[in-house]
Amino acid sequence: MDLSWDSLWTNARLATMTAHGAAYGAIEQGAIAVKDGRIAWAGPMAELQGVSADEVHDAGGRWITPGLIDCHSHIVYGGDRAAEFELRLQGASYAEIARAGGGIVATVAATRAADEDALYASAAQRIAALMAEGVTTLEIKSGYGLDLDTEARMLRVARRLGGALPITVRTSFLGAHAVAPEYQERSADYIDFVCHEVLPAIHGEGLADAVDCFCETIGFSLEETERLFDAARALGLPVKLHAEQLSDQGGAALAARHGALSADHLEYLSDAGVAALAEAGTVAVLLPGAFYYLGETKLPPLDALRAARVPLAIATDCNPGSSPVTSILLMLNMACTLFGMTPEEALCGVTRNAARALGLAESHGTLEAGKHADFVLWDIERPAELSYRIGANPIHMVIQRGCIVGQ
Repeated sequence: MDLSWDSLWTNARLATMTAHGAAYGAIEQGAIAVKDGRIAWAGPMAELQGVSADEVHDAGGRWITPGLIDCHSHIVYGGDRAAEFELRLQGASYAEIARAGGGIVATVAATRAADEDALYASAAQRIAALMAEGVTTLEIKSGYGLDLDTEARMLRVARRLGGALPITVRTSFLGAHAVAPEYQERSADYIDFVCHEVLPAIHGEGLADAVDCFCETIGFSLEETERLFDAARALGLPVKLHAEQLSDQGGAALAARHGALSADHLEYLSDAGVAALAEAGTVAVLLPGAFYYLGETKLPPLDALRAARVPLAIATDCNPGSSPVTSILLMLNMACTLFGMTPEEALCGVTRNAARALGLAESHGTLEAGKHADFVLWDIERPAELSYRIGANPIHMVIQRGCIVGQ
């Protein structure tokens, strides 16, 4: 090995999160090298011979993981829904609140009333909390505008956040999050509007990396979802889906037929849906924050998903109504305690599989040569501590694109 690198991190324990080798893809007494913002090499220190680096850092025996990835969030929005929290505690269901004009529609009104700077400032605060726990990549959905102007504003804010903060942002257009107030009782007409007017404009401005939809009894039907997916694919945009959160609508199978990057929530996923996801290679994104916050009792079929080898990711689902969560580490714990995932599965769910859910498997999610040099140093004795502790943050340092951005 005769190389010159920008930086070299030695005396580390690497949780590479690759799919082969030891648990967590672990390399004891490892090192990681960076060149031009990418990982140039990662492996045992014993293999380091004849190398040089502009900067050499001693990791002090700390564990290094890939930068964490929150692959499902609605983090740009106006207002809050604390009043609905009280209503739920008094017995009102999520669906009842939505039908009474609360829920998503309430946030739509607040978001439409907020200007770009206000949306940016509130979202930046929430993102800061995620970054402080090692999140280096974040998906941000629209869906609280339900008109062209506000949907575009939300996505412009998301792009602005990704440009201003040391975090990679991927955007998803979720115009089919709910039926806009102007189209009540006319969901088919609203889908026409989304497909023929809003989506082409969003795509033309380069604001969306993917297209999402809420397929549910209080959302959109299979036929309406398929129309949106057809429009997305005609523009060359990948799709993903909120599916089987409150009932089994067959959305996951539809998503799989369209080669979706992910199907998310999945508490009511059927065996047929599991098989479809497995065949398509679509990632199952589980959202324990929403499960907990809504008091759900129907567990996603984890054993069936495991048996079918469906890739499992987890995310915060940060949103004002059903998962006001800005802690990715809490989601690791909840994935284990509520869903029965192992700590290794949970960590994989916010690294390797989360990258896959965003179409970033080639560039993010593991500590391998060629990947973006996004990684985190932790003051822990074993990776399971990241899932084990509640309310603790053992972070030591965050590196993005090879640069120290937090410590």
